[in-house]
Amino acid sequence: MKNAKSSPLARTELGRYIVADPAICHGKPTFKGTRIMVWQVLDDVAEGRSWDFICNTRWGGRLPLAAVAEAVKLAEEAWLGKPARPARRAAELVAA
Repeated sequence: MKNAKSSPLARTELGRYIVADPAICHGKPTFKGTRIMVWQVLDDVAEGRSWDFICNTRWGGRLPLAAVAEAVKLAEEAWLGKPARPARRAAELVAA
């Protein structure tokens, strides 16, 4: 059995809902408490699926709307290379 402390890489909290852990999905960013990879949700967003569908149908209610918002914001920050604007509250996103 491998010693969990022997890994030079550690779990990295990327946000409130997103983590990169070398012990989960080869360290790809996932939503905390799941094996749902962030790229899968961003792909759904890019395909034009509604956030409600992504959260409640595609992933069976395992992701809160705010988690999708966080993924989009982190992707924006990574793409633009600067901190993104503060995220709107999930209630505002549902109403939009």
